[in-house]
Amino acid sequence: MMAYLKIKLNHFIYAIAFISLSAFSQSKYITKTGIVGFEASVPSFEEVKATNNSVTAIINTSNGEFAALVLVKGFRFKNALMEEHFNENYAESDQYPKAIFKGQIVDFSMEKLDATNKFKINGELTFHARKVPLEAIEVKITYAATANTIELNGSFTLLASDFDIIIPKIVRKKVSNEVDVSFNFKLDKK
Repeated sequence: MMAYLKIKLNHFIYAIAFISLSAFSQSKYITKTGIVGFEASVPSFEEVKATNNSVTAIINTSNGEFAALVLVKGFRFKNALMEEHFNENYAESDQYPKAIFKGQIVDFSMEKLDATNKFKINGELTFHARKVPLEAIEVKITYAATANTIELNGSFTLLASDFDIIIPKIVRKKVSNEVDVSFNFKLDKK
């Protein structure tokens, strides 16, 4: 009888654990095909612009936590030589292969989502071995209940110098220290 109760208790514990994991995973939305772009162009000179179409991002809808991981070598430029200089001289992507954003969407709630909503996101961006706090980034969030997807997009401006990226004197007039960053994530329920 004791062995029978022990077996039933074990089944009960496994069932509770499975239900808990299922409930926990219900609040996560993820993508591996997010888009992050940046531009550091200066008027009258060649466009300094790149896009990465394979960014991983996740949002936990139960608490508004958001994270994104960018592989730096995934940025594509129109000019192959510019891409090479970016990876070797600026981002040093062999030494610093990832950029990571971790943050919190302020006052996020699934109940607040209907068609399109604007929220603020606070967090920290780690790039080139430097952590820089980012606050009050405005994000537009669209929720499609029928497709179980959340689309999150927005933009913000950074300074290359905040990440100890030195723009050589010879190209300082052609590459801006101000970098405009844009992002678009279409996250699916997991």
